[in-house]
Amino acid sequence: MQVRKHERIFEISVRGDVDYAETDLLEAAWAEADEAGTSATVVDLSGVTFGDSGLLNALIAARQRHLASGRSLILLGPLQESIVRLLRLTGTFEHFTITDSRSAALEADAG
Repeated sequence: MQVRKHERIFEISVRGDVDYAETDLLEAAWAEADEAGTSATVVDLSGVTFGDSGLLNALIAARQRHLASGRSLILLGPLQESIVRLLRLTGTFEHFTITDSRSAALEADAG
């Protein structure tokens, strides 16, 4: 997992399989995003090959944190079919802002 702060955006890049064992890494990334004080966080999930309820719970928690602080959370794809299926089967797909355009995600501004 990599993190990077841009001018207005905090970016988290996630790769490989993400399950319950990685949730502490995601929690640390969310905390770093909170501290960065940017208007939005982009979570690059394009390299995630598998995600379970641990990933889903981490994304939902991040979304709630961002909403509570008036910041945007943007998921960057293209998402693997298994991740799309996870979000759709749980009814959470529509609750996230998802884009396949890196430039659009990095240019996003909550204000």
